[in-house]
Amino acid sequence: MNANIINVWFPLKIIFRATHFPYGIDLPNKTANERFSNGKLVFDILATKFNIKKFVHPFLQPNLSDQDIVTGVCFASAGAGYDDRTSLSTQAIPVLQQPRMFKSYIARLKRVMGDKKAMEIINNALVVVSAGTNDFILNYYDIPLRRLEYPHISDYQDFVLKRFERLVRKLYRLGCQKIVIGSLPRIGCLPIQMTAKFRNIFRFCLEQENKDSVLYNQRLQKLLLKMEASLTGSKIFYADIYDPLLDMTQNPSKYGFKETKRGCCGTGLLEASFMCNAFSPTCQNRSEFVFFDSIHPSEATYNYVGNGLEPQIRQWIKA
Repeated sequence: MNANIINVWFPLKIIFRATHFPYGIDLPNKTANERFSNGKLVFDILATKFNIKKFVHPFLQPNLSDQDIVTGVCFASAGAGYDDRTSLSTQAIPVLQQPRMFKSYIARLKRVMGDKKAMEIINNALVVVSAGTNDFILNYYDIPLRRLEYPHISDYQDFVLKRFERLVRKLYRLGCQKIVIGSLPRIGCLPIQMTAKFRNIFRFCLEQENKDSVLYNQRLQKLLLKMEASLTGSKIFYADIYDPLLDMTQNPSKYGFKETKRGCCGTGLLEASFMCNAFSPTCQNRSEFVFFDSIHPSEATYNYVGNGLEPQIRQWIKA
């Protein structure tokens, strides 16, 4: 089973949606289904690699089958973050509220499989948690409201990490024992962040934001070790997203990439969500772009990340 908490959602009135073309352009039937990319995301790739299913569907998807419940679903809300203020600005469901949906999921799983088998599934599930980027972009860098409250980035990181810890402990109390935690990416190399820096005509990465990501990731790893030691029976895996993206942007030809500083959709400088739409010209050579829109990677990038993580996760599970 693969129970996921990643950036996908369904029929809620949120600002950030990916239910329209060209999102999903490389999926079967070219159907957009809330994946902020041209194709599969990392959790789809991992589910495929583990021979579970090809696509992990949102828990709130209408007519979700019992088989989908048994094999895993997704609880995330696009634009959400550990910080409730992030979700307030995007009208997403805060990450810390998503375990409520997980409780409903467990209740349905018990109806399908019975109490004992359901909890066996939960205990052995691969639970993937990935968030944080929205918090720093929306609350600290581009709209610096939290900076007034936390003048030093380390103080805001403390706040975010405490919120993150609360989430993981909630999941543990609900029965989750095998938890995969995604790192922050190179935030300063996201196309939208390069665009946000005025007069950045050569589109350099914002190295201070990258340094902040490195610091956060280091602190996250230390926290995970402490949490694993304190949560009896838990196994927590740190999924490094930062270094693979670093290598892809510094050595693009190694991966077949030709464009690392803008997305495939529209100009690639600013377009994302509703700004990336059917009227946006879309590149034909999508596999040559690290990013599909100005924030989110292309399926090619997710494939490299997923293919790299899969053997690491298998080894971690066996250890």
